[in-house]
Amino acid sequence: MLEGKAVIGETDMLQAMQQEALHLASKALDSFDVTEPTDIARFIKREFDRTYGGGWQCIVGTDFGSFVTHCSGCFIYFCVGSLAIMLFRGSSGPEAEPKQFMTTLETSVVTA
Repeated sequence: MLEGKAVIGETDMLQAMQQEALHLASKALDSFDVTEPTDIARFIKREFDRTYGGGWQCIVGTDFGSFVTHCSGCFIYFCVGSLAIMLFRGSSGPEAEPKQFMTTLETSVVTA
């Protein structure tokens, strides 16, 4: 479903991890209606936790803002039509080399 439709707004993930995020989003959108953003987020988060270890957070919706701290190399924000998906591994301490991104749908992603 996503083939050629996803637009990446911001990422610091390796290419292979980005492709996995897009692939899982496609699978989620094949399984769930776009009106079920919590189910889509849960699916993507659980799969990333299983594949890459715990601590992943996923936000899916058409209207949200955010300001998050994440581990280096573990952030992607992309849109499929009007549906935005933000996936990141949270960071709680300086040992994880945190980075911060602020997102809004109106202005895409701004690096803080």
